[in-house]
Parts: sequence; C-alpha cells; structure tokens
Amino acid sequence: PLQPGQCLTIEPGLYIPDLEPQFGALRGIGVRIEDDIVVTEQGCHVLSAAAPVAIGEVEGLVGVA
Repeated sequence: PLQPGQCLTIEPGLYIPDLEPQFGALRGIGVRIEDDIVVTEQGCHVLSAAAPVAIGEVEGLVGVA
C-alpha cells in the first residue's frame, strides 16, 4: 500500500503510429501529460496541479509547435 510521503507520477500517453496514412499530419506524434502526486495522510496532493495543460498556455511558455 501507498504510504504518506511517497511520490509517484501518473503518465497517460497517446502515440499515433507513423504507418497509418489515415492519421495525416498527426502520424508519428506522441503526447504525454504527466501529473506528479504525493501521498498524504488525507489522500493525495497533485504537485503539478498548477502546470499548464491547455494548448494556448503551453504554447505561451514554449512557443507555437
């Protein structure tokens, strides 16, 4: 079981194969959104909660893709 103070990362990802022509311009890309979590006595706390995830917010930080 998880214990208070332990940290973990939740990392869902989407990867579009480069082999399928129906994906067009999206062929061969991968997207991963991560959340860093710390277990607390009351449950959990999402350490990355303030990190931008909306396209406009991310592009504002790193530039347009």
